[in-house]
Amino acid sequence: MNDCPNASSENEFYIVAFSTSAMGQLELFWGIWIIYTMVVFGNLTIIILVCTVTKLHTAMYFFLCNLAILDITSTSTIIPKLLTLTLTQDYRISFSSCMTQIFFYIFSVDSEIFLLTSMAYDRYVAICSPLLYYIIMRKNVYIVMAVSGWILGTLNALSHTILTSVLQFCYSHDINNFFCDLNLLIALSSSDVTSRKIFMISEAIFIALIQFLLTIISYIYIFSAILKIRSSAGRMKAFSSCASHLITVILFYGPSIFLYMKPQSEDSKDQDMLLSMLYLVVVPMLNPLVYSLRNKEVWAAILLITIQRKTKA
Repeated sequence: MNDCPNASSENEFYIVAFSTSAMGQLELFWGIWIIYTMVVFGNLTIIILVCTVTKLHTAMYFFLCNLAILDITSTSTIIPKLLTLTLTQDYRISFSSCMTQIFFYIFSVDSEIFLLTSMAYDRYVAICSPLLYYIIMRKNVYIVMAVSGWILGTLNALSHTILTSVLQFCYSHDINNFFCDLNLLIALSSSDVTSRKIFMISEAIFIALIQFLLTIISYIYIFSAILKIRSSAGRMKAFSSCASHLITVILFYGPSIFLYMKPQSEDSKDQDMLLSMLYLVVVPMLNPLVYSLRNKEVWAAILLITIQRKTKA
């Protein structure tokens, strides 16, 4: 039975974030397309390197490969639709497409949070217990760690998607962002969303806050161990081994903490969209650069594959 008799349509929403001139739309399209291409190319390069170069078959690079897969998943769920609506200026998005975006976005973000915690633990073991590293971080151990994060991310994303799919939207279907953001849909709903908000706060504490604190605790122990190293060269080498992951953690948590912790207001909508774009597009583009530019092993793997292809040719 339809509980929204005054609603013109209940099976679609409208992305109203980027309603600019035709020239502005074209510039936006090419800008986003270039960045999205860099995201896919950079992360695919990491995946191919880790899968093909035996030297990179370690816990750290296994986690990095998972991170690249999640970055491609999160951007590919949202950016192609954004490119389409920017080019065609058809701002409609079906209800099923909206729910699909919510599922894969939450799945990618949650899985990445667990993954970053696992990577922090990996660096903790490498710095604080180097002699036991290969005993503790065995192949079956780090595979279970990654798979557990994916499973928990899937279950949480599925829960949010199901709970959101049964909401009613009687008054407005206009989404003032470039994708189906869960918080905006909750705000648009005409249903009683009290239980949903309680659930969102609870899972945010369990997934985001606790995992973030575990990551911070890992780095407190890491920095403490690094400071105890007597030689400056040894300290630099130890810090360099975890610097890339630390930068990734800052890039991931920085925009998201600012986005969700700052006071919400109508005047901050444009700022929210820019932060979301930074979080969803720019950060996945930077992650491969962070690991490749600072990592000699990645450059050595690229050189090895290049030499092998030239030899075969």
